[in-house]
Amino acid sequence: MDKIVALCKRRGFIFPSSEIYGGVGSTYDYGHYGVLLKTNVKNEWWRAMLQEREDIVAIDSAILQHPRVWEASGHLAGFTDPLVDCKTCGQRFRADHLGDLACGRKPSKHPGETDECDLTEARDFNLMFETTIGPVKESGSAAYLRPETAQGIFINFKNVLQFSRKKPPFGIAQVGKSFRNEITPGNFVFRTREFEQMEMEFFVPPAEAPKWFEHWLGERERWYVELGLRPNHLRLRAHDADELSHYSSGTSDVEYLFPIGWSELEGIANRGDFDLTQHAEFSGEKLEYFDQASGERYVPHVIEPAAGADRATLAFLVDAYDEEVVEREGTGAGETRTVLRLHPRLAPIKAAILPLVKKDGQPELAREIHRALRAQPGMGMVEYDDGGAIGKRYRRQDEIGTPFCLTVDHQSLEDRTVTLRERDSLTQERLPIDGLAVELQRRVSAPWSTPKLDGITTDTGTAEADAGS
Repeated sequence: MDKIVALCKRRGFIFPSSEIYGGVGSTYDYGHYGVLLKTNVKNEWWRAMLQEREDIVAIDSAILQHPRVWEASGHLAGFTDPLVDCKTCGQRFRADHLGDLACGRKPSKHPGETDECDLTEARDFNLMFETTIGPVKESGSAAYLRPETAQGIFINFKNVLQFSRKKPPFGIAQVGKSFRNEITPGNFVFRTREFEQMEMEFFVPPAEAPKWFEHWLGERERWYVELGLRPNHLRLRAHDADELSHYSSGTSDVEYLFPIGWSELEGIANRGDFDLTQHAEFSGEKLEYFDQASGERYVPHVIEPAAGADRATLAFLVDAYDEEVVEREGTGAGETRTVLRLHPRLAPIKAAILPLVKKDGQPELAREIHRALRAQPGMGMVEYDDGGAIGKRYRRQDEIGTPFCLTVDHQSLEDRTVTLRERDSLTQERLPIDGLAVELQRRVSAPWSTPKLDGITTDTGTAEADAGS
């Protein structure tokens, strides 16, 4: 994980927020490549939910919602963590995580394990951030930053039902920020107080809920594998009875083998009719579906796949990270290259255009290719780079996961071809400049699997012919 964190800061993916002021615990800012990567993750999620299906519609609900929303959902009364304070060191700890935490004075021990520790009784602490609506803090002005995006979907069920002309089974999907006042956040962007969720609520006739629950278990695991995560680093884990929420008849997590161990990427839950029933009771509005064909009126049950965009981004980074020894042609000497083997559809930069030297018209031709590719609809982000030796530029692109590098050299000026260098295999081939955009789009969209599947990384010398310059 330390290598991932270092790479993210060095290459402008993710870095601590407010760092010049000492930072704020467990908050992070996304740099240029991090924004592009996470945006690609979210776009692939939208593709799976909307473009590849006909039974899901989109919504974007407000972060600030009526306080009664959180009463109905149970968050105001029950969204809590048990906390203890240590009177000796002054630190606060999750009472149910003491065995995983370090003592404030003796980090090799857990809180409560030393004679010096003086822990208070556990008490509940609400995880929602409270704020005030209006200029004056007074009775009735309290509001909360949403701890999940799901409730914004449930309270809009009636609106969506009216305009979308959908009927169960159908889903409502949303991507947006959520906020939880976590007491023990950590492990980089795995657990933070401000995070982005990708949630979908799938409304089904009650009798069909078990079938659709199984359907979404398979679909969501397949999504991660299709985008390059190694299947042997993924698993579906069903919750034990004592883990289930009181309203859930079944929940399973898609878990990934992070450097911190197996941890949740996404939860898929059969929520029953709890949410719509609660909001109907608290609001006085009927939140049900009337089937005109059968004359049946019912409250749909809900299957919820809920994923974290930040966690997914971290998982793709971890799974893509690789180190290998490659040879420089003719030297017999090896050097280690760090490479992000990201699926080309997720890669922040799809192609880098590199003039071999900054003279003889090569930069001008490279700029021409760069402009043409940027103007191509659906091409994705491309980058021009002429700083430093070509070998160092290749390494820089490897570290941000760029799948293709296009090198302009003296031959390019003669026959209008470029050298395409492929990130994973390090193979190189000449391609005509005409039709380059179409060819790159074909390669980015083609089925792809990581070379790490076999546990073998590529070791090539001839492909890095220019690396020594």
